[in-house]
Amino acid sequence: MDNIPFRTPGPWRNLVYGLLFATYPVLIYLGLRYFDPRWVALLLIVAAGSRLLGNRFPRRYLVLWGSAIVVASGFTLLTGSDLGVLLYPVLVNMVLLILFGASLSQPPTIIESLARLQDPDLPEAGVRYTRKVTQVWCLFFAVNGMIALSTVFLATQGFGREWWLLYNGLIAYVLMGTLFAGELLVRRRVQGTER
Repeated sequence: MDNIPFRTPGPWRNLVYGLLFATYPVLIYLGLRYFDPRWVALLLIVAAGSRLLGNRFPRRYLVLWGSAIVVASGFTLLTGSDLGVLLYPVLVNMVLLILFGASLSQPPTIIESLARLQDPDLPEAGVRYTRKVTQVWCLFFAVNGMIALSTVFLATQGFGREWWLLYNGLIAYVLMGTLFAGELLVRRRVQGTER
């Protein structure tokens, strides 16, 4: 169980967590627009904390994710600056990069663990393929995190938070969805050639 990064919660909780995850940049943007950043940091702690505590995650996942929440929210709570909560998407990408990257050096990879949920007897070719997919996701998280960091710079240098919201609340999700859909198409083609 330690190699699988999460277990699926009930359908309603899954829906609520999915909506929170998908809309958190908008919630942060609106929260920073109308409330003190400290309140937004507390909202981030409650939302992310309930997600972590509501599931059985491996210890390394809890430590990394919890650290990201503490760093982002803690900085804002201590200073009153919005910088901490704006950095949260950067920290999320960093955590995912570390988790996916670590699974490359300590197999099975995260993608392999997820693939084995559908096919417990994954062939060696499938293991090699999931390793490549994990590497692609690592590259995505690295690039996405750097772009997210540049939007934080724009937001804090007077260019407005709109760029931060546009990228972290829309473009990043479109890119993630495109990568996911592209990988699904490639996987079906690979599986078709193996038959």
